[in-house]
Amino acid sequence: MSDALTPTPSRRGSASLPADSHVHSEWSWDAAFGDMGATCERAVELELPAVAFTEHLDHIVWTADHDTLEESPVLASHADAQGRVIAPPFDAAGYLAAVERCRERFPGLRILSGLEIGEPHLHTDAVARVLSAGRFDRVLGSMHALLIGETFYEPPGFFAHYGQEEGFRRYLLGIPAVVAGSEVFSVFAHIDFPVRFWTGPFDPQRWEEEFRLALRAIADGGRALEVNSKVPLHPAILRWWREEGGAAVSFGSDAHSPGSLAHDFHEVAHMVEAHGFRPGRRPHDFWTR
Repeated sequence: MSDALTPTPSRRGSASLPADSHVHSEWSWDAAFGDMGATCERAVELELPAVAFTEHLDHIVWTADHDTLEESPVLASHADAQGRVIAPPFDAAGYLAAVERCRERFPGLRILSGLEIGEPHLHTDAVARVLSAGRFDRVLGSMHALLIGETFYEPPGFFAHYGQEEGFRRYLLGIPAVVAGSEVFSVFAHIDFPVRFWTGPFDPQRWEEEFRLALRAIADGGRALEVNSKVPLHPAILRWWREEGGAAVSFGSDAHSPGSLAHDFHEVAHMVEAHGFRPGRRPHDFWTR
């Protein structure tokens, strides 16, 4: 892992925006409107201290339903006749070269290289080959899909099979295996990912035991928890994170286009501060307690 969780004294005011450590550009296969250069321009406009381009690295093949493919031309363009979505190989050399060009173009902006590795515990050799291509400053681990029989499904696919409540429970119960099976990532991304596809009210208290199990595994594994602003993290989950020993948090917008960079970061930062986490010495450090 590139990042350390050692707390550092804060030198930044609470009014500052935190770094956006979960951003996608044209180097992510599903970011049809991604643009690394335009995203850096937007970061400068927002006076963002740092940005991490954590591009998708996916090796599982998952099956999407007809409606999902109809709504997403990008997914459809990577799906076969059976609806199996196959991500293309990641061009690590081209991506790292693009990061260097942006660093030269925007010298006042801290630009981190990175990856968001989906299900990193399942394809460790393939992941290691990509990571050996160069330096990746911020590596996220994420879980997007559940294996049902011999087929992977993301939500809403696994909701259709299990129902929302059971599907979400199984998702949370799968997180400890991701942490135990891979040491290459320093941040666990969007622990509440299935909520993006939720219908009706969502109350995390219904899965408190499962959330705490997952959070404890992330904390015991020495990782940071991402507070993702795409769907605001429920404050109870952040409280449980602290109670289960969580020492650090990272902020991520999960932007797939420049206009989504640092979405709702002021509100999210206030919530994180209210739970006792503070900025580190450097603008791209994790917030710690």
